[in-house]
Amino acid sequence: MSETIAFIGLGYMGGPMAANLVKAGFTVRGFDLAEPARQAAIGNGIILCDTAEHALAGAPVVITMLPAGHHVLSVWRDLVRTIDKGTLMIDCSTIDVDSARKVHELAGEAGCLSLDAPVSGGTTGAGAATLTFMVGGEADALARGQPLLEAMGRRVVHCGSAGAGQAAKICNNMILGITMAGVCEAFVLGEKLGLSHQALFDVASTSSGQCWSISTNCPVPGPVPTSPANRDYKPGFAAALMLKDMRLSQEAAKSTGTATALGAHATQLYDLFDQLGHGGEDFSSFIHYVRDQSV
Repeated sequence: MSETIAFIGLGYMGGPMAANLVKAGFTVRGFDLAEPARQAAIGNGIILCDTAEHALAGAPVVITMLPAGHHVLSVWRDLVRTIDKGTLMIDCSTIDVDSARKVHELAGEAGCLSLDAPVSGGTTGAGAATLTFMVGGEADALARGQPLLEAMGRRVVHCGSAGAGQAAKICNNMILGITMAGVCEAFVLGEKLGLSHQALFDVASTSSGQCWSISTNCPVPGPVPTSPANRDYKPGFAAALMLKDMRLSQEAAKSTGTATALGAHATQLYDLFDQLGHGGEDFSSFIHYVRDQSV
């Protein structure tokens, strides 16, 4: 009999991740408040449950994928009231480090193992099971959870103790936000200077300007056929989510006294872009803002 997994949060990321667990032979009992997510889950072979607590029935592992730290804390506080000792609790959401450490404490007080395991790879990686997991927690918890993470992703990196996965995710996405803003500016500058998109891509993708924002998520149509720019900037990774992660980076910078001038400026730019109504587009569509600001 396959191991049973409770999966709470079946949205754009959680739904495909849970579906990949089913494909790998696990029994998945899922819960989500949104009806479209619930219907998609049924189509992917997930056993739909009426409550998060109901999803726990007979499940020695629970995975959560939720929007923010307060959602995770609320759900975990409810779960630990009825959870069996020894259950492995994994949170794959992207949340602040303090909240991540608090949910580890909740699990420990309930006699459970726990991991914070945020992901990189976006909805494409979630669907293709090519995510990277950045993991915080003890080695025994990771040893137990590794087969599950490997069923949903391509790479699992143990970053350290409780909260270290979230710390790594915040730092990584601050880099991503800064580099995408810079790439968008460079492509608009190239346009002004008469360079074709392909010419700039051919140079930057093979020289010192190379980065994920160019090679995988190029903000202009053409050079990278799989990038959101070729799908009218349908996310990928929505600008509103990038703003969320950039804000987390700045909260962390403030709490640790770290100077992040570029991170702070990029956060302001994504905030303005979101206020202009572009939060639902892929964050690479920031290139439109750069063009609009250019004379």
